[in-house]
Parts: sequence; structure tokens; C-alpha cells
Amino acid sequence: MLIYIKRILLFLLALNLLGYILVVLREKIFLKNNLIIIDNKSVTPQHLEKADMKEFVLDGARVKSGDEIKVITNAKDKFVGILIGAIKEERAILMVTHNNEIKQLDIDNILKFKVISKYGRFFNF
Repeated sequence: MLIYIKRILLFLLALNLLGYILVVLREKIFLKNNLIIIDNKSVTPQHLEKADMKEFVLDGARVKSGDEIKVITNAKDKFVGILIGAIKEERAILMVTHNNEIKQLDIDNILKFKVISKYGRFFNF
């Protein structure tokens, strides 16, 4: 009985590793083709079209869509989430928080801005 459980566990471990390798390869292909995947149901195509700048410099940090950021506003509100892009005409950034809320924050109202992790950083050695 113990031998069958070991075989099943080894099979599941091998299947898990294979799945992880395939997901990493998929992300690598998307990065090579300059595609950024924001896997969130609250982000609609209208939000992506509204954000006309996908890569820009904010507070001396070069950011692009898909980066995880932390923003503190002048009203001391803290937002942590994934950057969708910037709206040039309104001078605002568009981000999706970890609570699946879409936030549009004016650049003038941002007190502190920090990049937590860059999209695709895993592949930059």
C-alpha cells in the first residue's frame, strides 16, 4: 500500500514540476513578444485602451505595465497593486489593487511611489 502512495506522490510531483516549467516558458515567450499579461477579471479592454502610456518614468523610476507598485497619496492613502498604465491627458496612473479595484490616481496627488517588483524580473539575469 505504501508503495502505491509513493508512486502516486512521485507522479504528482513530476506533473507539478512539468506544469511549472511550461508556465515559465509561456511567460518567457510573452516577454519576448512584448506582451504583458494582467490576469485579473476586473481589468477590461476599456481600461487598457484608456491607459495610453505603457512605459514611462515616474519619480525617477522607469516603470511599465505589469509592474507591482506601492503608492502613498497626499491624503495618506496607501495602495498596492499592479500598474496598468498612465493616462497622459489626465496626468494620472491606472492600477488594479490586490482587492480587484481599479484605481485612477492623479500624479500630482502622489506623495511616495515605490516599485515593489518589475514584470518579468525573473528572466533578467
